[in-house]
Formats: sequence, C-alpha cells, structure tokens
Amino acid sequence: MRESLLTHAPIGIIVRDPQLRCVWVNDTMESQDGISRDRRLGRRLTGSRPGFEAEALEAVMRQALRNGTTAVHEYRAWPAEDPRREHAFSASYFCLQDADGKTLGLCGISVDVTSSQRARERLAILSQASTRIGSTLDVMQTGQELADLAVPLLADFAYVDLGESIPFGEEPSPRIDTMSDRPTVFLRAGQASIHPGIPESTFARGETVFVPPASPLTGVLCTGRSHLEPVLDASPGTWVDRDPARAQKIREYGIHSLMIVPIIARRAVLGIALFLRTEDPVPFHEDDLLLAEELVTRAALSLDNARQYTREHTTALALQRDLLPRRLMGGAAVEAAWRYLPADAEAGVGGDWFDVIPLSGARVALVVGDVVGHGINAAATMGRLRTAVRTLADLELPPDELLAHLDDTFQRLAEQDADAADRTPTVVGATCLYAVYDPVTRRCTMARAGHPPPAIIDPQGGVTFPDLPTGTPLGIGLGVPFEAVELELPEGSLLALYTDGLIETRDHDIDVGMRRLGTALAQPGRSLEDLCTRATETFQGQAPSDDITLLLARTLSLSPTQVASWTLPNDRTAVPSARHLAARRLTEWGLEGLEDSTKLIVSELVTNAVRHSTGPIRLRLIQHQVLTRK
Repeated sequence: MRESLLTHAPIGIIVRDPQLRCVWVNDTMESQDGISRDRRLGRRLTGSRPGFEAEALEAVMRQALRNGTTAVHEYRAWPAEDPRREHAFSASYFCLQDADGKTLGLCGISVDVTSSQRARERLAILSQASTRIGSTLDVMQTGQELADLAVPLLADFAYVDLGESIPFGEEPSPRIDTMSDRPTVFLRAGQASIHPGIPESTFARGETVFVPPASPLTGVLCTGRSHLEPVLDASPGTWVDRDPARAQKIREYGIHSLMIVPIIARRAVLGIALFLRTEDPVPFHEDDLLLAEELVTRAALSLDNARQYTREHTTALALQRDLLPRRLMGGAAVEAAWRYLPADAEAGVGGDWFDVIPLSGARVALVVGDVVGHGINAAATMGRLRTAVRTLADLELPPDELLAHLDDTFQRLAEQDADAADRTPTVVGATCLYAVYDPVTRRCTMARAGHPPPAIIDPQGGVTFPDLPTGTPLGIGLGVPFEAVELELPEGSLLALYTDGLIETRDHDIDVGMRRLGTALAQPGRSLEDLCTRATETFQGQAPSDDITLLLARTLSLSPTQVASWTLPNDRTAVPSARHLAARRLTEWGLEGLEDSTKLIVSELVTNAVRHSTGPIRLRLIQHQVLTRK
C-alpha cells in the first residue's frame, strides 16, 4: 500500500544505490523527463540520459552521498505530455542509511517548479518595464522601448504600431474604424528583433503602415481584445496569403507563433503591439499573453502621457508663436533685432515677451517682459499682458503710468481667474521694462517693474546701465508708484532690453552677466543680428538656466528739415493760424496735394485742444514715410 502511494505520488521519486544505479522509480518521474522505467532501472542517469545536465545531476548526488546531507539542484527537461515546452524542475537528493548509519543509497525527489520560475521571470521583466519604458515624453521613443524590452525576453521579433495622429498629440478614438473603405493607417513607432537589421520587418521605423483587411489585427482593433495564435497558419487562402509581403517574411524567417495586443489608454485605442517567435520553437501560451498584456498596459500609460505632453507642448508653441511678434517695425525711430532662446529646448515655451510698438509722432515703444514660470499657462498670461501693453500704448501714456495701469490689469486678471473654479489660476508675478523713444528730440523715457535695467551702448562703444528706479514686479499688489527716467541718446546709440535669463546663471551672479553682455554689445561696427548672436552665447559648456529674450534697437533721428513745430495761443485764433502754418509747410515740402485733408485734420486737433486744455498749444508736423500730425 505504501509503495502504491509513492508510485502514484504527484512528485517524481527515485531511489539509487551507492553506485547511483536506479533501483526504484515512480510513474511521475517518467512523465517529467520522458525516460521510461525500462531505460532507467539498473542504470545511472548518464547511461539512460547522456549529456551535460545528467553529469551535473550526478555530481549533486555524489555530494549528498559523501556529506550525508540534502543537496538541491534545478534542471530543465521536456515532459512527455508537453515535449515542445521546456519545464524547470527542482531535484532534492538525500542519503539513505540503515540503523547503524551505513549508506544504503540515495533518494531523489523531483518537483516541477515551472510555474513559480515563470512567475519570477515575469516579475523580473515587469520590474525592467518600470525603468525601461517611458524614460522620455516622446511617443515614438516609448514605442521603441516597449519593443526593445520584449526582445528577447518574450519574443524573437516585436513591433509597435500607433495610430497615425498619436505621435502628434491628437486625441485617439475609442475604437479605430476598420469597416470603412479607407485603409486603417498606423505609424511604425518601434520594432526589435534577435536578428541584426530586423530583416523580418516589411516597414522601417517611422513609416506608414497599412493594416491588412479581414485579419486578426482588424479584429483586435474592433473588439479591443488581444489575439493569441500559438501556431500561425500561413497556408494559402488564409489572411496572411492576402498580404504577399508579410507572407513572404513569415515563410522566409519561420515566424510560427503570434500575439497581438491592443494598446489602450483611457478606453481609447492608441495602437497595437505584435509579438512573434521565429528561432524559439516553443509556441506562445496563455501565460505569455498575460505577460504581454501587462507590458503593453504599462507602456500604454507612458504612451498616453507622452501624447498628452506632445499635445500641450504643440498647443503652447502655437500659442506663443501667435502671441509673439513675427516682424518688428521700428519705422523712422529705430532699427530692431531680437532673439528668444527657451531654457528647455524640448519644451520651448516660456513667459518671456517683447515688442516694438509704433506710436504717433514717429515715436516708438520698446517693451520686454518676463512672466513667472513656463508652459502654456505662462504663455497665455504673457499673451494677455502683451495685448494689454499694446492697448495702453495706444492711449499715449507715459511709461510710468502705463506700468501702473498694467499692474492693475494683471491683478484683475488674477482675481478673475481665482474666482473661476474651472480655470487654472493666472501665473502670479511678472517683470517689465517699457521705453519710448522720440527720433525728433532723440530722447528716451523709460520705466521698469522689477526688471533688469537696459544696456545703452553709445556710438563709440561705451557701455552704461542707467540707474532706473527698480519698481515692484507686476501683480504683487504693493501699490508703490513707478518712476520714469528720461535720457537723451546720440543718433546710432544701441538700446538692449533683455530678460534675466541672459545675465543670470547657476554659477555666476548678475554683475558678471551684465559685464559679459556689455562686452558682447560694445562692437559699434557689427550688425544687429551679429550682436544678437554674440550676446546670447551662453557661458562655455553651460545651458541657460532660464529663458533668454534680447531686444536690440539702434536709434535713428529725423532731420530738422523733416519737422515743423509751432507754439499757438490757447484761443480761437489758434485754429486759422494752425491751418495757415501747416499749408505753408506742406508747400515747402512739395506736398500740396495733402493740403485740404491736412488743414481739416489740423483744425479738428487744435479745436479740441482749445476746448479741453489749458496753456499754450504745441503743434508738430513730421515728414517721414507718411505725414504725421501731433
């Protein structure tokens, strides 16, 4: 009865004599290693199953006989009921002794540990997935990382195809339509193979991929469920036969087993991942599919994060491109050039802005600002401030008054956003420098709100940083009034307005950066574009720690012959006098054809001045690209 129980025990049991010859074995051992009882009895293991594994096992047996202790060894075999699939076994050997301690032989117990070993292997692969998949916020790179991890740990050849709009950040569809007349189109995001050059693939990475109709791929896309084909049928008449290029690769490289897993995130299909075996003769099984699905699920989260980042990044870039000026029009007042360098070359979006705004009387406003933070919120806030500056500039406000109104505007925007529950609060804090240059008087009036002072380079190359009152940053709400300073600039002077990213680094203070900027700009003979390039070169070997914006303006001046000025009394006689003086000057300039319209405009301007002002009235006509009345 006891022997019968051991004979049918679910574990393999074998008894050997001191010479390691088999004297008894149960039925389970034959099912584990495929060696029949007749081949085993009376023989050593090396006699019934020659090879390296048998020699290693006998070495463990001798150790157990010699030491009188239990010895354990793991080995691999192909059971009779599953000859194409490798199994792992753990063998324990212990010495058999009689009552006097004499060695009688050896007993071995063998247990199939395939499941537990595969579980450990799956955990190891999943552990690698957490570090190797999603290392960047790049959709295509994440697809390649998934393929690289799968080969050779799970498959001999693997590839990842994503919906053609996914790499561009667009929202995926809940299910991809495979029933329309249009072919289903993907992009090959990643692929890997045990063979150099990935010869099994019919597409290169980044190429457009067309899904064959009436195939398991379309079924996976329709249902959102994985497909396992342990033995791939590539015979004539199957779906493979309808795709000649794919069929040729399958037959040439012996692709014999297939898994297709949909890449799904937030209930939407991003694409598909395929896993195939060529050299490995063991077909895919259900546990392989479970592992593949777990890998794809983890990759899907990273892919969707990368897609959403791409969408936000693209939106922010488009927003910033639309908000920043594409051309700078300095008119008769200045020649202008600029540079914008984001600290994050990949993100490329920040809160810096600049502008050159034409004003009446041939004057021009120069502005540079810096909103706290990066990304789409900073870019949106920057756009609102730039629009506000342009609106306030049209009111002909002096720089200090304009900054005061801009500060109020910023605070109102912040309050409105704070009250809106469905909106992200406005970025708090911004700095700004606003200057107005008049080419007639060559005078420049400027004020700043917590912003670095401008650099002024005279025509001989002398550099100064004017001592402007600092002012408080916008949006702080301290209520401290801003102060303006007026300077007279020689014709050909260079004004440099910039953000603090140009002069601040992690390793140097602002003074070092300002001296470096002054040295780079003190080159009177160079073009503005060349000066922009020289000034925005960072410290050698260092990347900028903040966004860099630089606006350069070289001052021009108008000839006295292009300007006519008069002081008129503040009474009714001013109107006819102004009309007569303007008409006479137009004749001197050869612009008689503008006399009627100019006299009408001058009458309106002077009449309004008489009605609504006190003190003398000053009228000025300027001739440059057009006739300007002020």
